[in-house]
Amino acid sequence: MQNTNVQIEKTEILSDNWYILRKITFNIRKKDGSFEQQAREAYDRGNGATIMLYDKSSGNVILTRQFRLPTFINGNETGMMIESCAGLLDNDNPENCIKRETEEETGYKISKVEKIFEAYMSPGSVTEILHFFIAEYSKEMKIADGGGLEDEGEDIEVLELPFDKALAMIDSGEIKDAKTIMLLQHLRIKNIL
Repeated sequence: MQNTNVQIEKTEILSDNWYILRKITFNIRKKDGSFEQQAREAYDRGNGATIMLYDKSSGNVILTRQFRLPTFINGNETGMMIESCAGLLDNDNPENCIKRETEEETGYKISKVEKIFEAYMSPGSVTEILHFFIAEYSKEMKIADGGGLEDEGEDIEVLELPFDKALAMIDSGEIKDAKTIMLLQHLRIKNIL
């Protein structure tokens, strides 16, 4: 059902270099019933998926560490971020995407994943919806080193950490990535680890 309180007037492509940045001019109905014209920019990079791998027997989780330019230019001195494994769907379904990304980034081949929710991570400026998954892993599932794809410029370090240490890293500021914080807190809230 279309929202009749919003009328798109014009869409302009500002950049189509890496992903698409659009400027959208629209009319929106205010609480008093009148319409007001506004313009906003929306960055469309596609939808994605993320996963938290956990091992109940050891109490560990698998995370990644890699350089993230936007954090570097916004005060992160090293630009390095500790994160849950994630990737763009690239026209695949979320479950297949996250299985592929898990193998590429971490070296673990998983067959069973559990989707826990979806979330818009920055709804004021980015169109992306992120599909969140969790999955159990074991040492036997490790089939490669991981590290990402060289042709995509990925240089990812795989981290296996005790769950309690990962939670403490949120408090210390070592983990500042929203998707990772959400997944770690999900494991705690649901008493999975």
